[in-house]
Amino acid sequence: MKYLILTYGSQRDFDDLAGRSATPWSQEDVAALHQFMTEFTKDLEETGELVETRGLPAPVHTRRVQLVDGAPVVTDGPYAETQEVMAGFWVVDCASYDRATELAAKLTRCPGTRLGEYIDVRPIVDSIDDLG
Repeated sequence: MKYLILTYGSQRDFDDLAGRSATPWSQEDVAALHQFMTEFTKDLEETGELVETRGLPAPVHTRRVQLVDGAPVVTDGPYAETQEVMAGFWVVDCASYDRATELAAKLTRCPGTRLGEYIDVRPIVDSIDDLG
């Protein structure tokens, strides 16, 4: 079955990582993050469990479309009312929900970030019958 593993961050996290803040990341911290993510993804490729993975850009590059009084309204990010946004995702195809959760737990060891504060694991449905 396929599962979606979601990681989160904030605009501040993205600014720190990019060196655009009062507390920028060192080159060593950026390298450690990159190495961790590369190894995590490589391990998933080697086990055949990786379907897709992507990191997402900073929230400032986000647009929200919502229905207001019956009409779509577009708002550019970041959003003051939202502290955390999706930072990246992995789609994995593995034997069980427990295995997907085990994979997500490995991400809590990612160096230099608040990535490990929480990670969502959600089954991906193939049909309306799976929505349960």
